[in-house]
Amino acid sequence: MSEIKILPAETYGLDFISGSYLPEGRDEFYLRNTQGDNPLRKWRNLTQNEIGILEKNRNRCSNWNLIKVEDPFNPELISDSFFHGLVRIGATSSNLLKYHDFTLPEGISFSRIISCDIGSHCAIHNCRYISHYIIGDYVILSSINEMETTNHSKFGNGIVKEGEEESVRIWIEPINEAGGRQVLPFETMTTGDAYLWAIYRDDKKLTDNLLKITQNSFDTRRGWYGTIGSNSVIKGCGVIKDTKIGNSCYIKGANKLKNLTIKSDETEMTQIGEGVELVNGIIGYGCRIFYGCKAIRFVMGNNSSLKYGARLIHSILGDNSTISCCEVLNNLVFPYHEQHHNNSFLIATMIMGQSNMAAGATVGSNHNSRGNDGEIIAGRGFWPGLSSTLKHNCKFASHLLITKGNYPAELYVPFPFAMLIDNTSTHQREVMPAYYWMYNMYALERNSWKFSVRDKRVHKEQFIETAYLAPDTVQEIIKALDILEGLTGAYYLEKKGDSQALQDFDPWNIPEKLKALGRKILDSPDSYPDFMEFVRGGLYCNFIEHSKQSVKILKIPESRKAYLQMLTYYGVTTLCDYCKGNIPVGEFVKENTGKSNGDWVNMGGQLVPSAEVDRLRKEIGEDKFKTWDEIHKIYKEWETQYPFEKAVNALNVLVYLNGGSDLEKNTWDSFKTKVGEIRNYIEEQVYKTKKKDYTNKFRGITYRNPEERDAVLGKVEDNSFIKGTREESLKIREKLNKAVW
Repeated sequence: MSEIKILPAETYGLDFISGSYLPEGRDEFYLRNTQGDNPLRKWRNLTQNEIGILEKNRNRCSNWNLIKVEDPFNPELISDSFFHGLVRIGATSSNLLKYHDFTLPEGISFSRIISCDIGSHCAIHNCRYISHYIIGDYVILSSINEMETTNHSKFGNGIVKEGEEESVRIWIEPINEAGGRQVLPFETMTTGDAYLWAIYRDDKKLTDNLLKITQNSFDTRRGWYGTIGSNSVIKGCGVIKDTKIGNSCYIKGANKLKNLTIKSDETEMTQIGEGVELVNGIIGYGCRIFYGCKAIRFVMGNNSSLKYGARLIHSILGDNSTISCCEVLNNLVFPYHEQHHNNSFLIATMIMGQSNMAAGATVGSNHNSRGNDGEIIAGRGFWPGLSSTLKHNCKFASHLLITKGNYPAELYVPFPFAMLIDNTSTHQREVMPAYYWMYNMYALERNSWKFSVRDKRVHKEQFIETAYLAPDTVQEIIKALDILEGLTGAYYLEKKGDSQALQDFDPWNIPEKLKALGRKILDSPDSYPDFMEFVRGGLYCNFIEHSKQSVKILKIPESRKAYLQMLTYYGVTTLCDYCKGNIPVGEFVKENTGKSNGDWVNMGGQLVPSAEVDRLRKEIGEDKFKTWDEIHKIYKEWETQYPFEKAVNALNVLVYLNGGSDLEKNTWDSFKTKVGEIRNYIEEQVYKTKKKDYTNKFRGITYRNPEERDAVLGKVEDNSFIKGTREESLKIREKLNKAVW
């Protein structure tokens, strides 16, 4: 049966709201009249002379009495167009509007306008169908096939309107393809919001109230018009439907834009380019989407990009991220994610940001269960290398580098800053904890610097921690130390004839006596020469890979030493940063010793004590928040408290390093001395890591001589980041000198 309806011609452009959805005593324009930058414009009717000029210029209208204009109005600038319903046209003049090299005269030509408000000094040409839009000032619209708004438009937000069934609500299903972690998109959503909603699924009061808060954060009345912000340019597009577009937005050649909020303003302009199809989503400020991208049921954070045919489906992408040429399905990705290659897949994961995926990496594309309900969770700094293949379910600590290889089983890697290796000669997996600190300091230091300097956001909705040593990673380091020490102790007992401890070894529940034994051995290697020789050869464990194969942990003494250096460096420099020479460190220690902020949560890139997150969850469950804006104020409070909470965390780390004893002046001075030495090590390693590019003979085979190489690459001594590292060393030494007890 045909769905085409036959309507009376005189209703064209009218009855946008009708029946029970139109409040008594109101007309269908009552919501429209509240929209736009200037809803109090002075409109007037056309004069008979103006109507005559319009008709002479081949314009047609169902009812000229419904056309309103604002002075100054020049009817000569409108030609070959059709008008239906209430159309209001702002001031016009005989000027040109130019964007880059694209220039059009003000006015309207060869277009069909249905019940729209058009701002002052707009150029609208060759637009076949524009219906129920409020258009700002100085807007260029050219060669658009269809642009319309329905009376139940939601602009990408996961709400239902008056009279709609729950089944029409648009959900996003991140992390798990089976939909068990589904969340509702909304225009101010951050990755922190998505984390809060998707992770704590066992908290039914929380999830129920988040749905209610989202629904109540928006006006559910029917009749809101789509909007196009002032100074926007839209040209050469197919279909734009139920879309809200901010100021200074540039859209060219899009195939389809439907049910979207596109945030843009003069400080962070969003651009959408050729061949894209975007449906059911929220696009943040300063985003760039070009060249055939497809996105469906998605949220993009501020200053993020989709390029070159990327597919983003059922996913939430954090700020400052770039995805090109690849497939990203059912993911929650925190800020600073990079994925550039057309043969990489990211399926059903939570990636905690500051991450990079190499060509050929397939993360989560194969399932180990009977259903599509697997997940992968990776801490920040996740880097799966060339042609690495991971299966569900996996969990990884922060800053993990995965080398090329097929990883056929589930993985749990609790060691941060590690390298996971597929050893094809032994057909086994190997892990080197603290790899970055020992062998790739340049990348570690440069990435933290790079993320901070590349943050071009003007609208910073949520604080993002970019330092690689922070409360989340140091708690992972302490957990890793427990495992290394406990495993060493278990192997020692096994060598002494007691194999039970090794057979029962559980990384989630390590007896204190076992950790103490391993710590004693690793602290006194000369007392256990034969056993330490065995440990240096690597220890095997069965808790990293779900298979019959054991995984070998490499360089345990060296990685433990590296982890202890990292904790020392973090603890001292963080206290120095907080005290800044204004607060005696001893005073801070005296006032805050014994305080503990416990475990920390990476909530969308913002690090928060888990107790604070639990408190927020409880208050949301108790219905203390009515809108997301109120919840976001809590995030801002956390941001304000963060330097202090981080300093308390650093103090606890130093107490841990001090064997649980309180910090005293001589201990603090000793730690400061160590940090001075560690800073020298960092500076030296950054230089050495980069220097390898110049001393490796094979790196020089494409150059005729060193002079040609230096002309192309620059001298290593002149590298801007290396210079910056040296400057940072001077600042840190100055901080150490000022941080008196």
